Amino acid sequence: MAELGKKYCVYCLAEVSPLRFRCTECQDIELCPECFSAGAEIGHHRRYHGYQLVDGGRFTLWGPEAEGGWTSREEQLLLDAIEQFGFGNWEDMAAHVGASRTPQEVMEHYVSMYIHGNLGKACIPDTIPNRVTDHTCPSGGPLSPSLTTPLPPLDISVAEQQQLGYMPLRDDYEIEYDQDAETLISGLSVNYDDDDVEIELKRAHVDMYVRKLKERQRRKNIARDYNLVPAFLGKDKKEKEKAAKRKVTKEEKELRLKLRPLYQFMSCKEFDDLFENMHKEKMLRAKIRELQRYRRNGITKMEESAEYEAARHKREKRKENKNAAASKRGKEDGKDSEFAAIEHLPGFELLSDREKVLCSSLNLSPARYVTVKTIIIKDHLQKRQGIPSKSRLPSYLDKVLKKRILNFLTESGWISRDAS
Repeated sequence: MAELGKKYCVYCLAEVSPLRFRCTECQDIELCPECFSAGAEIGHHRRYHGYQLVDGGRFTLWGPEAEGGWTSREEQLLLDAIEQFGFGNWEDMAAHVGASRTPQEVMEHYVSMYIHGNLGKACIPDTIPNRVTDHTCPSGGPLSPSLTTPLPPLDISVAEQQQLGYMPLRDDYEIEYDQDAETLISGLSVNYDDDDVEIELKRAHVDMYVRKLKERQRRKNIARDYNLVPAFLGKDKKEKEKAAKRKVTKEEKELRLKLRPLYQFMSCKEFDDLFENMHKEKMLRAKIRELQRYRRNGITKMEESAEYEAARHKREKRKENKNAAASKRGKEDGKDSEFAAIEHLPGFELLSDREKVLCSSLNLSPARYVTVKTIIIKDHLQKRQGIPSKSRLPSYLDKVLKKRILNFLTESGWISRDAS
């Protein structure tokens, strides 16, 4: 006698308590899944009769080894949810399956069983035909969205926005670089009767337009990186005063102006690093020359260099005092006799003491010396500025006098040594 509370298949007499199929047309016909799949028929029951699943949704599709203990009813609700809400909407799918399943559990079960499981391997091919290829090149290619992505809006007032013609929500200006760039594609349209030449021509127009957009965005990036907008509005001076940096000399400012073409090839930080490295190189070269000078004078330790510098300073001081005393004695003893020949000539009061000695030794009047000096210095300045000039020295100036005057001006620092 069958045990009470248990159900058995009417065909094979196997226990069907967990899951059975009941015929909706025949009375007391319940089959096990194996007999139902094989199409078993008994008495008046036929395989094409309607059936009803009797289980309560408590059996598992993937067997006892599947993690989580998902029942057939939950599996059915999961498949309904994936069809209704779409892949990735795990919160709504978890709510549809039931409160007992979290979005993380729903995602892990679907991916492991239906995608990476045996069902997914059998249904999803390794190579998907006609798959769409992404040509936008997110890594920075020719169609990369990052090349034309608007920058964050500028932090300027409304009056300054009106002054620049700037629209902050669009990060755009009323007058852009290459304002007529859009005319290249404004009249383009794709027609089915276009031949290959017309299609290639339209593609060339689009490519030209994309290049103009990239150039426009590149200029905006440079202006933003080097703070050119605050500089135009006069705000950069206050920021420079706040930033505690070393004082830039006149030579460094001139060098920075010469290096301005490099702005478009490197960022502001890279350019500042380059300039700082050039300054460090200059300081190192000066230090190397100083150490080489110490080595030529027989100094091999840094402790000895301090003594050497102190002694050199004393020697130069004594030399200056000696020259000053000699010139003072010369003024007191023989001033009248030394410059008597040129003392009363015009332009004598314009000469320094050394120039008076030079004019007296060359037997040259002060006015003529001033004229020659002016011509030589003027020619030297024009050559330094790159302006061609022809020297028009007076006829009374021979080669010996010219050489003596050039040497004197060079030693006095009026002209550089390479010009002489």
